Amino acid sequence: MRRWKTRRVLLVAGLAAALVTVPAAAQDATRISAVATFSILGDLVKNVGGDRVDVVTLVGPDGDAHVYSPTPGDARKLAAAKIVFVNGLGLEGWMTRLIEASGTRSPIVTVTNGITARKMEDEGEPGRLVIDPHAWQSVANAKIYVANIRDALATADPAGTAVYEANATAYLARLDALESEVREIVARIPADRRRIISTHDAFGYFSEAYRLEFIAPQGVSTEAEVSARDVARIISQVRKQKIPAVFLENVSDSRLVRRIAEETGAKIGGTLYSDALTDENGEAPTYIDMVRHNIRTLSAALTS
Repeated sequence: MRRWKTRRVLLVAGLAAALVTVPAAAQDATRISAVATFSILGDLVKNVGGDRVDVVTLVGPDGDAHVYSPTPGDARKLAAAKIVFVNGLGLEGWMTRLIEASGTRSPIVTVTNGITARKMEDEGEPGRLVIDPHAWQSVANAKIYVANIRDALATADPAGTAVYEANATAYLARLDALESEVREIVARIPADRRRIISTHDAFGYFSEAYRLEFIAPQGVSTEAEVSARDVARIISQVRKQKIPAVFLENVSDSRLVRRIAEETGAKIGGTLYSDALTDENGEAPTYIDMVRHNIRTLSAALTS
């Protein structure tokens, strides 16, 4: 009798252990692998995918997606991914070659689908229009990114649809609150001080959405050449309009902006995060942190 009771206790204990461990193992089995091309996009995918998605980012913190050079390891990451997310609008000029090299058959999702692209004249070639890829700088556009990510994940992983929808809904509410915060802060900046000098033309969507004027010596890509005439024009404009501050960017060489500051007497208002997040210990480890940091940095410099 005692031997039977001992066996029964052991059996019950074993079943209990199985009940504890099987769901965790099953949960791991449901996780899907996703690749995002750069850190800002990677953060958005993580917020929608949650614990159900393992996200790998190709261009990491403080990395410049305009000039990135893919590695053989990146090709392996694409080959192993269930789904791949790209910004599009010409940001990742290297991506087509990487996709071909990887041989991936995973869906390539362009998260800017549905966004009205901002077009501007190429300063190097008058009359030629170029597309501004920095659509995420408008929070309203970031919401479109999130919706596209949600729908793509649900298509790739139908069993996780409810999770993706719930995560997206919660994150969209946070983006609504963020946009309200941005507009409230902008409203407190005097209209005649809403001019900003940055390094490259990365804030066009931000400018259009929130009525701030950004002036940059470099075009929409950090690969663009900066002419002496462009720099002289901006220096003249800073002096004439008494623009109070110039700003550095985390993905750009600071020397050009520092020169403008030295020659005009404008103060350096801080660092803006345009094309990349920081690591976890930095000022902008997430998209929401990035937008909040940027608008608070701008406000502090332009209202003081």
